[in-house]
Amino acid sequence: MTSKIDDPPPYEEALHHPKHGNYPQQTQHGSAFPPPPSYSPSPGMCPGPPGYWGPQPAMWAAPGFSPSGMPTTIPTLSAGVPTSNPGEMEDFLSAQWESTAIRHAFIRKVYLILTAQLAVTFSVVAVFTFVIPVKLFVIKYPGIYYASFVVYFMVYCILVCCKEPRRRFPWNFVLLGVFTLALSYMAGTISSYYDTKAVLIAMGITALVCVAVTIFCFQTKVDFTSCGGLLCIAAVLLMILGIVTAVVLSFQYVPWLHMLYAAIGAIVYTLFLIYNTQLLIGNRELAISPEEYIFGALSLYIDIVQIFLFILQISGAANE
Repeated sequence: MTSKIDDPPPYEEALHHPKHGNYPQQTQHGSAFPPPPSYSPSPGMCPGPPGYWGPQPAMWAAPGFSPSGMPTTIPTLSAGVPTSNPGEMEDFLSAQWESTAIRHAFIRKVYLILTAQLAVTFSVVAVFTFVIPVKLFVIKYPGIYYASFVVYFMVYCILVCCKEPRRRFPWNFVLLGVFTLALSYMAGTISSYYDTKAVLIAMGITALVCVAVTIFCFQTKVDFTSCGGLLCIAAVLLMILGIVTAVVLSFQYVPWLHMLYAAIGAIVYTLFLIYNTQLLIGNRELAISPEEYIFGALSLYIDIVQIFLFILQISGAANE
């Protein structure tokens, strides 16, 4: 048994007047330490041994709660996002919103450029189709028709090779304008060899195809961006079929072969239009960078003009 003299002093006395050497000296900062807070049981706690308040039994069995009574996870809007830090969820949602806003701005920019390109192209086509002197001049001098292919091919090669200039303002718009004029010139010279009725039918069908493809790409869950290899093979086969068709038609005119080639070409470039549109949208396996708006606009523009030219061949052959 120990005597009462050996018992430790009360807490308040030891705090303000330390007299025992076996207790650490308290550092004074001009004011006494605040008294310890009083503890009271919260609604979710039940009394246990003296000095301990434990969780209710129901809290132990609740799913998603730890023994301390606090949930281990919080609901998230996206799977796979760590929720240990509440700021991480806010950063993730902010990044998602900014990414979506950037993608929408990119799509609007591409379609504005595409609209301007198509307006120029079909204006040139209308001049070569409805202005009879211009139409007769192109038919009289076929060298203009073949020169349009050379100009288009040269500008296309320059645009593909010059990657840096097409990203810099104003060179990107200069190259874009030159390419648009070259392809418009080629489409206009080709249209001058067909009747006005065939040209109007081709324009209408092309517009319907473009609207249908755009709606399909924004609604479907099928990913066409993973089919780039198959589309490249289809493009090579189309080129081979075009060479064979040109050789055969140079010796004997076979209408069904020409229409077959035009139909296959229209289908292939419609698939390319679906592919490039999904690359533009950006919610598939592959996507175009928002910085490549010139490339996105040119891809859609080439597909649409090629679809128009192939449908023009079909409608022109049908009218003949």
